[in-house]
Amino acid sequence: MQGKLKKGLGLLDVFCIASGAMISSGLFVLPGIASSKVGPALFLSYIIASFLAVPTMLSQAELVTAMPRAGGDYFYISRSMGFVAGLIGGLGSWFALSFKGAFALIGMAAYAELVTPIPIKILALGFCLFFIIINLIGVKEAARTQLVVVTVLFATLIFYIVFGFPSIHIERYVPFAPHGFSSVFATAALIFISYGGLTKVASVAEEVRNPGRNIPLGMILSLIIVGVIYALVVFITTGLLTADKLHSSLTPISDGAQTFLGIPGMIIMAIAALMAFISTANAAIMSASRYPIAMSRDKLMPSFLERINTKFKTPHYSILFTGLFMALAILFLGLELLVKVASALLILLYILANLAVIIMRESKIQNYQPTFRSPLYPGMQILGILGCGFLLAEMGTEILSLSGLFIVAALVWYLIYAGIKVEKEYALIHVIERIINKELTSGSLPKELKGILRERDEIVEDRFDHLIKESIVLDLEDSLTMDEFFRHVSSVLARGLDIDADKLCRDFIKREKESSTVIRPGLAIPHIIVSGKQSFKIVLARAKQGIYFAKSAEPVHTVFVLLSTKDERNFHLRALAAIAQICQQREFDNNWMSARNIEELRDIILLAERKRFGTR
Repeated sequence: MQGKLKKGLGLLDVFCIASGAMISSGLFVLPGIASSKVGPALFLSYIIASFLAVPTMLSQAELVTAMPRAGGDYFYISRSMGFVAGLIGGLGSWFALSFKGAFALIGMAAYAELVTPIPIKILALGFCLFFIIINLIGVKEAARTQLVVVTVLFATLIFYIVFGFPSIHIERYVPFAPHGFSSVFATAALIFISYGGLTKVASVAEEVRNPGRNIPLGMILSLIIVGVIYALVVFITTGLLTADKLHSSLTPISDGAQTFLGIPGMIIMAIAALMAFISTANAAIMSASRYPIAMSRDKLMPSFLERINTKFKTPHYSILFTGLFMALAILFLGLELLVKVASALLILLYILANLAVIIMRESKIQNYQPTFRSPLYPGMQILGILGCGFLLAEMGTEILSLSGLFIVAALVWYLIYAGIKVEKEYALIHVIERIINKELTSGSLPKELKGILRERDEIVEDRFDHLIKESIVLDLEDSLTMDEFFRHVSSVLARGLDIDADKLCRDFIKREKESSTVIRPGLAIPHIIVSGKQSFKIVLARAKQGIYFAKSAEPVHTVFVLLSTKDERNFHLRALAAIAQICQQREFDNNWMSARNIEELRDIILLAERKRFGTR
């Protein structure tokens, strides 16, 4: 059956998922493969890769706080650039995470093989089945597993750094970059997958409590801490092992520990490696399995993949589907090919994520309201696109060709299966609409974003919200005097009330003469009491050229007109308090004047952060 995913993850869970998804094969296996391509300068490649991940981390943090939905980058790529790009991004993320998980399982099996005669691939398949079961039981259970594993992992890595540093051999850093400094950047592209888990926590955003705070903070902490650990561990390992030993090792950190602690050191770091592989494999299945859900919801994949288990509240079919794909990758794909293809897809997705921020911002969609905004826009995003483009070019023609084949396959799937089923609009159309000054959109995307914001901010509608939904909204183009405005409002209100329009107008003017209702420059709240019982009306008005109230030197652009009976006095005060909270928000005036239609004006009020008073 379909249903909602359970919100069971907090800040510590986000940090552990992101950190655990990063620290595994990228640290415990990859240095051996990568060092042969760059030499002792390998730690610089890790540092460069971490810096190149920063723009995309900030972009994804912004996007996911605006759209905390299962599927992470698939969701916001599809809503910004359309469902063809979304399908490429969604499948790319799913492939990359699944490949990364398979890579971790193989690495885990390689370390386990040190103490058991069972072949690597059989061990890897067994581990895969174990993590599938953990994730089927529940996201909180999977997150608890992640917390324990990451805690043990960090403790052992700090132990390695502290006790390994005094044993390094300085001469092993010479020559520093035997293949030239261009190899440092090329290797940064190869090991870029090591930071892939950082942003993939976005795929479980729908299951995170307070995603606007916990996801950006968790991602930033993860990148800083893991980036430092990567650089220190790789630097120390390079100084502990001879070049030949390092280049040929699939267990470089354990081999490094053995040089200063003997067999016990090797065993300790083998345990750390197992913890790392457990965390990455667990996080990979947890996050990768959310992409088929999101694509299934949008009819890009079969509908059974979005079904949620009624007992455990987990996407059981999607988890099984992802686990099966990882098992096939373990059986049929080589280790280095897994790394390269996953890295290429990851870099492509990072480019799309940075582009998505630019499109969403330039679309000027009112309901795009991230709680975290990437600094230095758009320079940060352009830097991310150029940096990732450079890394992608460094991957070589073979990997670029394979990536191209993947994109073609995704397009074929879209044309055959999904094309006729998908009708939703996306932000790029809104950008084009602004450029050509012609209406092309139906308004479905702003409505979808509105629903996401209501769920994200846990908005429970009160009576004021219901009144705003039913209220008349006036969008006035011309400049008006106060009397002209009150005549217009009175005629509109009189249609729904058994009250003479002229009398209403006189009452509004009389009230204004007694005491001005212009409470600050640009804002007025005219309000009167009428005879009768249990009646309360609100009219919203935007005057683009301004309304000139008698006692106000500046034109008024925002007007809330309140009309109520005497028995509504208490609610009248609550409505005034709600309006005051809304209008004090920093971007209110700018948003109000830039809203493109009546619905956007109404949404500014409905989605505003304020204290709500229940349903009555």
